[in-house]
Amino acid sequence: MHEASLARQILELSLAEAARAGGRAIVAVRGRVAQSETMSRESLELHFRAHARGTAAAGARLEVELVHVPGRCRACGETYLPEHHVLLCPRCGSTDGEELGETGLWLASIEVEDGPGGGPGEGSRGAR
Repeated sequence: MHEASLARQILELSLAEAARAGGRAIVAVRGRVAQSETMSRESLELHFRAHARGTAAAGARLEVELVHVPGRCRACGETYLPEHHVLLCPRCGSTDGEELGETGLWLASIEVEDGPGGGPGEGSRGAR
């Protein structure tokens, strides 16, 4: 489910950037997604392709780095990989934790096909 909403957000940002750049079609989307839970690359790509049908991003490559941001327990100091955005220490059970990195979505570049007579171009856009 989470991958579906991320895919939709990536698509919407990509389509907006491609329109600003005057691109005809999106060839590739590159960026990074950092979350405090495990993500499935296959699921993200599947949802992106499904949402992109009939848009300028249909057939675009999704080249996104997925980062699982670790957490640290403030009670016992254990470092662990959280699940489902819950900072629950697997050692002591405390919910008093902190994320050890920034979470969010960043689009580094969007490769677009220019209008007639043009070649591919790049635009970039960041989002959180």
